[in-house]
Amino acid sequence: MPATTAAPPARDLFGQPRGLAWLSGTQFWEAFSLYGMQALLTLYMVGQLLTPGHVENVIGLAGFRAAVESLTGPLSTQAFAVQLFGLWAGLARFTPVFGGLIGDRLLGRRRTIMLGCLLMTAGHFCMAFDASFLVALLLLMLGTGCANSNLFSQVGAIYPPGDRRRDDGLQLYYLALNCGAFVAPIVCGWLGQELGWHQAFAVAGLGMLAGLLVYAAGARDLPADPPRVAKAARVALQPWEWRAVRLLLLVMLVQAAFWVAQSQVWNVYNLWVRDHVEMAVLGWQVPIPWLQALDAIAPGLLLPPTLWLWRRQAALAREPDAITKMAIGCLIFGTGMVWLAAATPIFGARVPLLWAVGFHLLSNWGWVFFTPIAVGLFARAAPKSLNAMMIGVNSTAVFVGATVSGRIGGLYESWSDSAFWLLHAGIIGGGALLLLALRPAVRGMLVRAEAG
Repeated sequence: MPATTAAPPARDLFGQPRGLAWLSGTQFWEAFSLYGMQALLTLYMVGQLLTPGHVENVIGLAGFRAAVESLTGPLSTQAFAVQLFGLWAGLARFTPVFGGLIGDRLLGRRRTIMLGCLLMTAGHFCMAFDASFLVALLLLMLGTGCANSNLFSQVGAIYPPGDRRRDDGLQLYYLALNCGAFVAPIVCGWLGQELGWHQAFAVAGLGMLAGLLVYAAGARDLPADPPRVAKAARVALQPWEWRAVRLLLLVMLVQAAFWVAQSQVWNVYNLWVRDHVEMAVLGWQVPIPWLQALDAIAPGLLLPPTLWLWRRQAALAREPDAITKMAIGCLIFGTGMVWLAAATPIFGARVPLLWAVGFHLLSNWGWVFFTPIAVGLFARAAPKSLNAMMIGVNSTAVFVGATVSGRIGGLYESWSDSAFWLLHAGIIGGGALLLLALRPAVRGMLVRAEAG
């Protein structure tokens, strides 16, 4: 009988395994570093890096841009920045597939997480220099890949099978992620505006270093790695497990419709805010990245009433299943895209700041219905021997969506902003319909997976 990945027993903290606190602390700092950098990246490229006097210093950028434009055709500076962001954001969510495989089969999850933290720390510090910009993006992609899916897999491993606390623990873990993502744009956005871009990126690197220290400090409360057996000794997947893998891959592709829209909130949306939203409050210019902080705090505000709604529905035997919740999330987020499309027709050239705040509340309610539920779906249905890798496959939906959004982002310069956002509303609405079409097959998969 192979060893389990259960955490040491009898070390609960406030009703949850103590390891959850360490993993959540690590995730807080990982989110701080990643989302702080992400909130600045497009604005930094358009406002400084790709301008004369800076762009010439970036090692390898001319060749990289030529390679991109060989596929896309000539791009303006802004269109290239949007495309580059889409490629980076997409690849940063694709590498967890390989990071999960490395954690499952090669280095073990603990070592892979620590390697990821070190790579991300180095990447953020490389962002402090123009010359090492592309190297920094590569290090951040690889580091995110090593850390992300293995952290999620360890969260699942600290609970014994059938433990009802798992769902609540996953929500608490996401709360830590959102807290990091809330603080990061505020701190890094203020530093970028007041002191300079490079200082902001360096602070993000310190945050990732703090995450590594938190993870190392909690080692005794974290789940042990499963044994890494030889390839010949591994148990082959059962036919129903292969069917589950194929269905999860299909669900991942459909999920990409959600991430096409969500990825623009990290990317072109910042340019739309720059162009259309009145950011002055009492004579002070609010940093644009501060709006990204709302994407972190809004789920925390919306989660309690949403959980109450689901438990109320459960008491009445009417709670939607996982795939239906995800479809509802797509429809809510699509409504947010319509909200953006309506802004300039209603208000004209300058849109009130509160309208943008309303968008973040609406879109993040869709996020609450979609993202944690999708991770939980993959964690529940994926074969145990491929669990971390399949959680990484779930992140591949972000890769597909972000890459497509980067290409679509070039339309922002030539389309009206209303048409641009309505296009995204249509894409995510179509994703909702496809998820509902997959509902019967997903229900059957979950029943078989939970039966063991």
